[in-house]
Amino acid sequence: MSIEPEASEPRWAVPPEGGWTADDLDTLPNLPPHTELIDGSLVFVSPQTLFHTRAVSFFEWQLESLAPPELEVVREFTIDIDRYNRPEPDVFVIDGELLQDGDQTRFPAEAVLLAVEVVSPESRSRDRETKPVKYARATIPHYWRVENHDGRAVVYVFEREPATGVYTSTGIFHDRMKVSVPFPVDLDLTAIKPRRRRAADPE
Repeated sequence: MSIEPEASEPRWAVPPEGGWTADDLDTLPNLPPHTELIDGSLVFVSPQTLFHTRAVSFFEWQLESLAPPELEVVREFTIDIDRYNRPEPDVFVIDGELLQDGDQTRFPAEAVLLAVEVVSPESRSRDRETKPVKYARATIPHYWRVENHDGRAVVYVFEREPATGVYTSTGIFHDRMKVSVPFPVDLDLTAIKPRRRRAADPE
């Protein structure tokens, strides 16, 4: 008489009482790349769209070329907000003096000058509602949200209002984005598209 082998159960990480902490992201085994911690829960990134990839690369490259030399631009790296929140902005700008240890796995959120999130279908509520509240609470002075509207990038720009501690909208940009803070930026948003389409577009 043969004995059927028991079906193996998926080995999901069971959160401790009270939820995971920021330190757990460095010690939990087999976490997918770009796992975030939001309110003590692990958030896994779904497959990204081509628009998302292009937009993240665009803002990384453009900000690197425009940022003052004392600032550094970092892509897809976690920041510490508090014990139960360690999100990963798509792109952010930080004091360059903090990039001294090649083994570090996170930065303090209060040292971030600008956080940029490119919205994906699965991240829409986090990028529009959850993360702005947490970034403002962490005193990040500037937040940009990039969305795909029919294949074209639209950037929603926010600045933290010191008296209330919340973000205030300072502009919505289509095609061209020009701001003076946190440093002068003038961007052609129509460049976030395939190179072949850029070359084919009329002047």
